[in-house]
Amino acid sequence: MGWRWLSFLLILVLMAGCGNPSVISDPHKVHMLHGREKHVITFWHTYNDKETWLLEHKLIPAFEQEYPNIQVESVNLAFNNELKNSLMARSFSNRGPDVVRLDIGWVPEFSAKGFLEPLNKFPGFEKMYRRFKPAAMDVGYNNNNYYSLPLNIYTKAAIFNRVLLKRVGYTKPPKTLAEVIELARQYHFAIGLGGLKPWDTLPYLYSLGGALTDDKFQKASGYLNSETTIHAVEQLTGLYKEKLLELPEDMHGEGEIWNQVKRGTILMTDVGPWFYSLSNKKELDRSLLQTIPIPFPHGKHPSSIIGGENLVIMKGTNQQNEAWTFIKWMTGKRAQLLMAPTGLIPTNQEAVKALKIPQDSYLYTYAEAANTAFQWPPVKNWSKIDQVYTENLDNIFSGRLSVKEGLDRAAVEIDRLLSDPY
Repeated sequence: MGWRWLSFLLILVLMAGCGNPSVISDPHKVHMLHGREKHVITFWHTYNDKETWLLEHKLIPAFEQEYPNIQVESVNLAFNNELKNSLMARSFSNRGPDVVRLDIGWVPEFSAKGFLEPLNKFPGFEKMYRRFKPAAMDVGYNNNNYYSLPLNIYTKAAIFNRVLLKRVGYTKPPKTLAEVIELARQYHFAIGLGGLKPWDTLPYLYSLGGALTDDKFQKASGYLNSETTIHAVEQLTGLYKEKLLELPEDMHGEGEIWNQVKRGTILMTDVGPWFYSLSNKKELDRSLLQTIPIPFPHGKHPSSIIGGENLVIMKGTNQQNEAWTFIKWMTGKRAQLLMAPTGLIPTNQEAVKALKIPQDSYLYTYAEAANTAFQWPPVKNWSKIDQVYTENLDNIFSGRLSVKEGLDRAAVEIDRLLSDPY
């Protein structure tokens, strides 16, 4: 009977082990491999399908071959507020993942709230710092510490329908947004707007002479509600009333607008590289016959936004050294060049110099656009600013507020959020 009792206990132990649903719940595993410790680190990210395939089939295997004592568990998640809230809740109780590919708009907030490990305490940080442009490193700077390493950037391009341009005698797209608007009114062509969030509308505001804040992102009053910004928004709302500005009906509407541009029912929209990069070869060739991408039209000042992701180490991880090893490798020249064909522009300056993009590639346009784009505001309350801006713009477009009333309200509230010390 003794052996049966022992077997029963063993089954209970195994069943208890099966209760742990995933590595996410226990991010600090240490396995044994040939008598040696094998550290398992969890990596949360929001790569799309093509990027995730490259990560899991090319990058992680290459890293694990170079560092056989470290295993990387890749966890692909949707980019939304649920992810943000989950990360914060887990970090608060030290149950978070080890490494996260964090949106640059979230980095200042996470560092200010104490959810990230400072990276300048790790050996070799000074050498790492020199890999990147100072402005890219400033995203993760807070309280005399650096909390992130730049992983990739991306921006948007203006996408035009080739057939509609040719129909009205254009061999190349218009150079200014004012000319695009004139063309739309003259021939009753529609412009497709991805939504009313800053990512969707700021390129149009900046291109028409408007602004969100001052250059140092310290004040919105006098900028967001200036005469030039009011005039810019009035031009957009005017187009909307004339049914020459299309807005998506839901959060997935950007894809429908993209399809309308390809079909020729919309003259122009602006999107990131993903609609091209996610296409197979046949679809890509067809899209490039139907559309032409150019850097977003701008005047004296940049109009496109630089978005992107940084790598961070979450507070409380027991795998700090392994996590540091991984993010150093991921921001290296080799890894960034492997991911670049997806449209994610490298931040490592050696990789930038080594990246050769043919001029006939759609990626060439996005690389050019990044050179004339402005940095996403590195402020800790960006999520709340985004919400205030979007809600007031929605009130303006729906007619509940005049342009001046909506921008005045938004400017006052954004000033408060920019000056909030906590």
